[in-house]
Amino acid sequence: MGIPVLDAVHVGRQPIFDVHGDVVAYELLFRGRMDAVASGRQDTYATSTVMVNAFTEFGIAEVAGNRPCFINLTREFVTGRLPLPFGPEQVVLEVLETVDVDDEVITGLTALAEAGYKIALDDFVWGSGHEQLLGLASYVKLDLLDGDLSRLDDIVAACRAYPRIQLVAERLETAAEVAVADRYGMELRQGYALSRPQVLTAPSLSPSRMRRLELVAALMTPDVPMEKITSIIVSDPALALRVLRVSNSVAAGVVSRISSIRQAVMLVGLTQIRRWATLMVVDDVAEAPEEQLLTALTQARLCENLAPRFRADPGAAFIAGLVTGMAGLMDMTTAAMAEQLPLTSDVSDALTRGTGRLGQVLAAVRAYEDGEWGSDDLAGLSLDAMRWSTRTLNAASQLTPAAAGRRRHRDAAR
Repeated sequence: MGIPVLDAVHVGRQPIFDVHGDVVAYELLFRGRMDAVASGRQDTYATSTVMVNAFTEFGIAEVAGNRPCFINLTREFVTGRLPLPFGPEQVVLEVLETVDVDDEVITGLTALAEAGYKIALDDFVWGSGHEQLLGLASYVKLDLLDGDLSRLDDIVAACRAYPRIQLVAERLETAAEVAVADRYGMELRQGYALSRPQVLTAPSLSPSRMRRLELVAALMTPDVPMEKITSIIVSDPALALRVLRVSNSVAAGVVSRISSIRQAVMLVGLTQIRRWATLMVVDDVAEAPEEQLLTALTQARLCENLAPRFRADPGAAFIAGLVTGMAGLMDMTTAAMAEQLPLTSDVSDALTRGTGRLGQVLAAVRAYEDGEWGSDDLAGLSLDAMRWSTRTLNAASQLTPAAAGRRRHRDAAR
């Protein structure tokens, strides 16, 4: 099968400081590559990519700890045409200055504010129409480098008429801009004079685009069986890993520990799963070749098949095998990956210490893969796992003529 080639995902993170110089929040920024200084785009694709990467690739706790994150919103998200896949607990919704304010935008932002989301107005300019949103805002960001400062007295006075609004001085690049922020008593500060954005990078295996589309379609079906949703997610290791990370995020509001994909789906909820799947379709870039995932999926299935011999739970065994396989593909230790996921103690112990019945399952699969068959020949179960994995991945790649064409191209290149 060869050595898998990993994609890398990136997210920019620029600190927001208080007047004492302490980091109190982060703005999350689109970055297409690790060495990108500026984003170069502020469209729906960029917003979707930031959301998906921050919450499902890194995990929001890894990106921001317990600090709030400012995330840019385009009109599609403001008006509800694209759903927000997270709750209001750790995000500030930053309305871009490019959003034209009309009744639809005001209605959408009012609903978001009533749902508990905090609103920030980015690059605020008086007369742009965004002054209509001051009653909904918790933060107003003022550009002190290139912004028009001639009306700064009036703008600050207008914002101070709303006691809950905090002013964010942005684009502070010299001591002069910092002095302006001090003179007006702006509560929060952001800019190169304080800290440049940091680009966070992580290895990633993208879920199959076809699997995401299939998931979205299934979730749109009334009364779709939970087994159908679970089977789609289970069939794509990268998608399953994203669901696990979402279930561990603060925004998902999940406090329980899980031992199966089904339980993760139930805890996150079908509504949130639908929103994330929709966002992943918007975020879709070049998918990794699906054969890269075959090893991980086969290993997970083999663990599931073997579990009854050790009186272990098959669903938990699938999770343990999936995490083990994905950690290998992503050049991480199983312990490091287990720490990022909300796993039950038996699954976590098996992955980190190799203990318990699940630890015995993993040890048996590892021994078989290393050629140490011992008394238990797993050839039959392994063949079944390989057939299931191949059949599952091939089913996804045959859903469209374009996907079939890519598959023929890959086969011809071998």
